[in-house]
Amino acid sequence: MIGYLGPEGTYSEIAATRLDGKAEKRAYPSFPLLINALKEGEIDSAAIPVENSLNGAVAQNLDLLQEMPGFYAVGECAVKIDHRLVMREGADPRGIKRIYSHAQALGQCARYLGKHFPAAALMQSQSTSGCFEQIKSDEDAGIVGSQCRREGFTLSEECISDESNNYTIFLLIKRGAPEKDVPTDRIFFSITCRHEVGALVRMLSILSENGLNMTKIESRPIKDRVWEFRFFIEIEGDYSSPAVRSALDKVSGRASSFKLLGCYKSEPTI
Repeated sequence: MIGYLGPEGTYSEIAATRLDGKAEKRAYPSFPLLINALKEGEIDSAAIPVENSLNGAVAQNLDLLQEMPGFYAVGECAVKIDHRLVMREGADPRGIKRIYSHAQALGQCARYLGKHFPAAALMQSQSTSGCFEQIKSDEDAGIVGSQCRREGFTLSEECISDESNNYTIFLLIKRGAPEKDVPTDRIFFSITCRHEVGALVRMLSILSENGLNMTKIESRPIKDRVWEFRFFIEIEGDYSSPAVRSALDKVSGRASSFKLLGCYKSEPTI
């Protein structure tokens, strides 16, 4: 069974189907509850978003992944994001005073909302499709995926994202450890380093020296350690290669802390 951020119709459900189409799906109302269900064994895997092409990292989920012992990412997919404005059927857009959606969706449509609804209050909901429950009058609207259709509501004809080329990357998380004999083309890990000149550069130089291309790097503050940061890094690499694992061992040896977060094959963006 695979878990995802619900209710039905979210981008997370699309990702869950893409990542494991044969598994039964179960929706959860928040990412912490989804991760807890995975830890407790209620589900076998979880689809979680970690990065958006417009807004960058989904910081909450990077932190959750870091804090999960015994779990790692085994798959990745990029879901095309097509946000639509949703209103009650017959509502006049000129009367909209409140717009509900997930924080990521509100941020990805910020320019559109500022232009067309500058006076509207932007209200966060647990998920995009979850905002249907908060649209209670003709003064309410929301942002949902184009795949979401409900009786009594109308969706805008056009995508309202600030950029049409908008994708979110999801990871498939499972319990266990990476298998050394399974070919991959992406490796995801986190590191911390000593607070001294050139510490991060020296670690990253190991990747360059071993021909490993870095595809992303994100920094997150470390809790209870003011002005210290953890770096989340993805590289192109086959974990089944002894040479690649040797390079990672060198990075780990030079880092203050190292955690392997996932090894998987990257799905082409379509």
